[in-house]
Order: sequence, then structure tokens, then C-alpha cells
Amino acid sequence: MNSTEDLDYPQVILQYNSGFLVSKVMFTACELGVFDLLLESGEPLSSDAIAARLGTSTTGMERLLDACVGLKLLAVELTQEGALYRNTEISNIYLTKSSPKSQYHIMMYYSNTVYLCWHYLADAVREGRNQYERAFGILSKDPFGAMYRSEEEMLKFMAGQNSVWSICGRDVLAAFDLSPFRQICDLGGGGGALARECVSLYPNSMVTIYDLPKVVQVAKEQFVPPEEHRIAFREGDFFNDSIPEAELYILSKILHDWDDDKCRQLLAKVCKACKPGSGVLLVESLLNEDKSGPLET
Repeated sequence: MNSTEDLDYPQVILQYNSGFLVSKVMFTACELGVFDLLLESGEPLSSDAIAARLGTSTTGMERLLDACVGLKLLAVELTQEGALYRNTEISNIYLTKSSPKSQYHIMMYYSNTVYLCWHYLADAVREGRNQYERAFGILSKDPFGAMYRSEEEMLKFMAGQNSVWSICGRDVLAAFDLSPFRQICDLGGGGGALARECVSLYPNSMVTIYDLPKVVQVAKEQFVPPEEHRIAFREGDFFNDSIPEAELYILSKILHDWDDDKCRQLLAKVCKACKPGSGVLLVESLLNEDKSGPLET
């Protein structure tokens, strides 16, 4: 229920109203290289110095930096020479490209792809279909036909997914004891970040990444080093082709991309492939049974 205070002054409504502005400030600072520059400089810098090095206007940069300070992405120190800016610890860890836990790539994917699609959310609700045609001029019932519309876009998406698994992949794989499973198949495993976490956490396991041929090619070339012999690849379409034999099948953030009929089709195929003692690990964001909000674990 709403409190009287909420009704007198709708703080939460105002936060929701401007939420997209917060996202875009963070996306823009990442895209322009603000956090990378401040990390590399090793010392606080003035807004004029940052603007000069990044090739932006001084006024625009100062306002962006001040917004980042308000979001606690940057810290500022007022000196006789003027305001000097530096990264906060959380920005050094998650918003700089060189960090092992960098979220830069998923930020750029959200900023340049997801953000544009959500501009047409009302149309998506009216029509019950994705909005890639309006956003990018590409008609595709299959979401991956649009997301993989070019090798550059496919690389961005795969790098973005990898960055997400760099911070939560180990927790997902440690939620259950998967050590009894030696042969594991990561269906739609993309860039292989979850597979790499898996063989690190369970060193006796072997993981086969099963994905479309063009995805497998990019994963081999860009993300999974050839010396990692515990990870193998298999090319195919899990709706139309046979899937590899395995003791454990992982479907991480796969089912939400498809309608119920497609999900039933895929799960039936996985069930048929399972032998006694096999397992299936589903990784998805879920609603509470009473639809009161997201399930939190």
C-alpha cells in the first residue's frame, strides 16, 4: 500500500519519470571514455583537461561530470585551481574497459541497441512483436536475426553477455553442486564466458558450447583461447538440429527469448536427450507465483 507521504509527494513516480536520464548519463560517460581516462591518468583531472583529452566541449563535459558526481560514479575535490574529478571505486571496477569485471560492453549494447528498441515499447505492446524493424529497418520474427544483423553487432552482443557473466556467472554455477556432471552442454553458450566460469569452478568438467555457426566462429576467434582444451564447440540450431549428448544441459537466459510453444519444443528436445541421472540448469529471471514482483534469491 502507498504511504501518506508517497501520496503527498510522489517521490517514486518522479524517480521513475527521470530514470532513463540516469541511464543515459552513465552510458554517455562510458562511451566518451571518461572513466577510462581518469583511471589511466592516475590523478584527479579538471573538466577542462578531460574535455581537451576526449575532444568534447568544455561546458558539456563539466555538466556530464557533475551529473556523474551526483550519481556517485565520480568524486570531486574543490581546490584553488578549481574542481578536480576522479573515479569512485565502483566505477574503476565496473565502468572501465580494462577491469576484469567491466560492464562497458553491456552498457554500450544497452545504449545503442536496447535503448532504441524501447523507444517503441508502446508499439511493441500494441502489436505483440519486437520493434527491430522500426528501430533498425530490419524485419525479423527471430530476435537473433536482428541482434546478429552484422558481425559487428553480433560481437557487441556477445561481449555484452560475457561482461554480465563476469560478475554473476560463478554465483549462478555455484547455486547447485554441479561437480557430479563431467560432460556439460551450454545451449546457446555464445561467447563462452559461462563455460569458462564452469570449467574454472569445476575443473574436472568438459563443456561443449552449442550455438549457431557464425556465433561459434566469433567465439573461437575472439573469446575462448585455443589452449582452453576443456571447452569444445558444436555448431547448430537447437530447434532444427540434433543437440550433443551431455550429462548436464545449461540453458542460461535462453527461454525468455521465445514464445511458449518454442520453449516447450526446446525443453522437450532436451528432455528426450537426457539419460537417467542427467540434469538441466535453467537460468532465468522469474516473477513470484502471485505476480507481485520479481522473484529474488
